Amino acid sequence: MIRLIAILGTLCISFSAIFVRLADVSPTTSAFYRCLYAVPFLLFFWLVVRERDKRTGSSRLLAFASGLLLAADLSFWHRSIELIGAGLATVLGNTQVVFVGLAAWLFHRERPSRDAVMIVPFVFAGVVFISGLGRADAYGDNPIGGAIFGILTGFSYACYLLIFRASNRELAPAAGPLLDSTVGATLGCLIVGLFDPGFHLSISWQAHGWLLALALGSQSIGWLLIAIALPRLAALETSVILLLQPMLTVLWAFAIFAERLSTSQCVGVALVLGGVTFLSTRGNVTKRSEKPRMNAHKRE
Repeated sequence: MIRLIAILGTLCISFSAIFVRLADVSPTTSAFYRCLYAVPFLLFFWLVVRERDKRTGSSRLLAFASGLLLAADLSFWHRSIELIGAGLATVLGNTQVVFVGLAAWLFHRERPSRDAVMIVPFVFAGVVFISGLGRADAYGDNPIGGAIFGILTGFSYACYLLIFRASNRELAPAAGPLLDSTVGATLGCLIVGLFDPGFHLSISWQAHGWLLALALGSQSIGWLLIAIALPRLAALETSVILLLQPMLTVLWAFAIFAERLSTSQCVGVALVLGGVTFLSTRGNVTKRSEKPRMNAHKRE
C-alpha cells in the first residue's frame, strides 16, 4: 500500500512540467499562480492535522524562508521548460542530488565518496549532451540556455531542500511545513515578477485551469502522498520510485508535444538519470566519523 501511495504521488508530479507548458504563460507567472492556488488546498490539509503540528515559531519561519528559494527554483525550472521542453527540463532538475552532496562537503565536512568522485563527471557530461552540443537536430528553442537554467534549477532546489529539511526537525505532519514553504514561495514569485517584464496577473481562463490542475494535482496532492510514503520506504525503493518522475515526464512530453530528442540528448538523459540514481542509492558523501570502506557506503 505504501509503495502504491508513493507511485501515485510520483505519477501526479510527473505532470508538473506538462501543465506548465499547457498553461503557456511566462515562467514567473506560472510559478506564481501554481503556488498561490496551492495555498488554500494545503491550508485545508493542515487544518485537519494542526493539533499534531508541534513546530516552534522559528521552525515555521525557516520553512517560510525556504519558500523564497523554492520561488527561485520554480522560476528557473519554468524558464528551462520554455527553452528546452518539459522532458529535458525535468531531467536536468534532478541534478539537485549532486549539489546536495557538494553542500554536505563544503558545510558539513562530509567527504565525497569514491563513487561520487567517479560518477559526478558523467552527470555533468550528460548535461552537456542534453544541451545539444550545438547541433541543429537538438530539441528546444534554445537548448544551451535551457541546460543552463536546468542546472540553476538543480542548484536552487538543493538549497531549498537543505533549508526545508532543517525546518522540520520536529517531524510535524507534512502539510504544515509545505504550507509555510508554499506561502513563502508565493511571495517570492511575486517579488521576482516585479522585475520580470513578462509577468502578468491577467491570463486566460484556460491558463488558470491548467495552473489550478498543477497546484492541486502535482504541488499539493502529489507531494503530500510522496511525503507520507517515502519515509516508510527503503532508500533504494525511494530512488527507483522517484526516478519514475523524469522518465514519465519525458514520455508525456513526447506523446503530447512531440518532443523528439536528438541522439546526443537521449545519451545525455541516460547519463544524468543513471548517475543521479547511482548517487541516490549508494550515497555521495562519507561522514567525518566514518572511514571509507571498499564495499560500504552511507545511504542518503
